[in-house]
Amino acid sequence: MLRKRRLLRGDTWFAKAFAFALALGAGCVSANSQSGGNYRIHLDQPQQVIKGLGFEIQSDSIGSGNAGMPDAVIAVPHDLTPNEKIRFYKQMLHGFRYSRLAMGLYLRGIDVEKKHIIARYPRQMDDLREMQKVSGIEGFDVEYWSPAPYWKKDTTYVGGTIRATDPDFLGAFSNAMIDDLRYLQNHGLRVAQWGLQNEPVITLKRPSDANRNPLDAAQSYSSCQYSPEDYAAVLRVTAPKVRDLLPNVQIHAPSWDGPAGKFAAEIRKDPELLKNIDAWTWHQIGHNSNDQIDLRAHYMDGADGKPVYQNEFEYQPWDIKKIDSPFMNTGQALMNWMVFENSPTWFWLHALKPVTNLEAAGYSLGYWRPIGDLKENLRPNLQAGRWEFNPQNWNAVAGFLRYMPWDSTRLTVEESKVQYDQRILVWRSQQGKLGIALSNRGKDAYTFHLSGAQAARLTGHRYTVQRLDIPLGRKSGEEVAITVPPQSFEFWIVR
Repeated sequence: MLRKRRLLRGDTWFAKAFAFALALGAGCVSANSQSGGNYRIHLDQPQQVIKGLGFEIQSDSIGSGNAGMPDAVIAVPHDLTPNEKIRFYKQMLHGFRYSRLAMGLYLRGIDVEKKHIIARYPRQMDDLREMQKVSGIEGFDVEYWSPAPYWKKDTTYVGGTIRATDPDFLGAFSNAMIDDLRYLQNHGLRVAQWGLQNEPVITLKRPSDANRNPLDAAQSYSSCQYSPEDYAAVLRVTAPKVRDLLPNVQIHAPSWDGPAGKFAAEIRKDPELLKNIDAWTWHQIGHNSNDQIDLRAHYMDGADGKPVYQNEFEYQPWDIKKIDSPFMNTGQALMNWMVFENSPTWFWLHALKPVTNLEAAGYSLGYWRPIGDLKENLRPNLQAGRWEFNPQNWNAVAGFLRYMPWDSTRLTVEESKVQYDQRILVWRSQQGKLGIALSNRGKDAYTFHLSGAQAARLTGHRYTVQRLDIPLGRKSGEEVAITVPPQSFEFWIVR
């Protein structure tokens, strides 16, 4: 059972919403799709600032099924034709705020001493800098999948641990990571966020069972395991240096189990270290969006006022089988993190995956086709050097990128019944314009009876897994009823 804990000061809206539901005799949470519900928007009750969304970029090779790191360069934007690069930056990436940069994996070149991470192939940094400029992202979330091999016991990117934790080692190791950041800066990349280690608890296995899931096979890619004590020891020395170099950077931890796990618990033992942690990050790989409602106390446990968000969401094949509609689940997961966990951001895993990677359908917002003969090809009609959208995943996030501006402030909404299959997210942009996102994961149409928007003139747009940005006309009035068909998202924006 989840241990009980006092609601954070910023969570009072949640208690009010449930009290409102109880007062109406509606109960707390309903799993059944109803014909409609009442939703009162409180313009005078701001919640968190929604900074914007993030994605990850596969700027170097990885084997199909996450098996190994080939020497051949299969990378994006590298493999795209010049025109396709620009189309990629403008049609898919524009609207995102952050790009996750996997140090030691998708940026894994090394210097002669194997102490520093650099580009592995010509123009890799040029491509990333151009992507940053043309797409308009703020910058990169720089995080290690593995430090450079010199700093590890087995001197390899794959698996293992760091060599030591004595003061001399930690001083030199932390200086090398600062040098890695300077290398990125010197090549024109802006660093917006920083994390020490992706999934520090993961131990990669090579199962022998012939019936295993293919994504479990020989996952021999970059990683590094830390004990909570070693993780905190490295952060204690490194985080202040990162802050000195990049005063405005957001330092997050631990890219696995948020504030509720052993890594965060170890960090909290050191008040000075805790001051340098700006946010807690989870990995929530293909989970049902209901978790953000049912397990809210768990996801927020130990946050102590710091932001909590997930920085890796995708679908593994076995997860898709548990989700009726990945399209609907993805969009509602995004909304639920922001409504129930007060998250300032939300990350999808990969912008594009190559047609040669068997996991691409569940991992990507789109596919690209590398040049040359391919042994595996998920999209045989896609031409070399070109890319295309993956509607299952892209269509679920596209509306938020278009209609929810950076630094919008989420507004409190009282719900007559907190539903699993219907969700509302309301924000006010920096320019003061109201935006409303509605979702209906149910099997029947659902009517949102909205009040509190003060006679706003709203223009509607619908997104489904088949179509994007369907115009819906206008609605206005002190009270507005919006009926959303099943399996769709709608965005109602003040113009």
